[in-house]
Amino acid sequence: MYSHITLGTNDFEKAIAFYDPIMELLGHPVMFKAEAIVAFGTPTGPKLFVLPPFDEKPAQPGNGVHAAFLVKSRAVVDAFHAMALAHGGSDEGAPGLRPHYHPNYYGAYVRDPDGNKIQAVCHSKDG
Repeated sequence: MYSHITLGTNDFEKAIAFYDPIMELLGHPVMFKAEAIVAFGTPTGPKLFVLPPFDEKPAQPGNGVHAAFLVKSRAVVDAFHAMALAHGGSDEGAPGLRPHYHPNYYGAYVRDPDGNKIQAVCHSKDG
């Protein structure tokens, strides 16, 4: 149903103190940690990212959050992007590979008419 969820934080250390034990309890391993980012899950499975919003504004409900929908093929990612734009959405990132996430990560980002950021993503090389 989904690839990952991103949650914004204003206090990374407090977020780590909260999420580390909870995610361990839930069976979601730390995938990686960096200076101000943590990811739980696996590279090609469902993930939760916790980090300050990329826009550098304070995190608020909805700011720094996007929902990513896991799909089975790159063609579906392409169709998702085109259909969203055709129905009043706006482009936030055209379909394509994002190898900085992993070599086969193919996704597209849009905002719905209300400004909510959503994504479709395929993790399969052959998708």
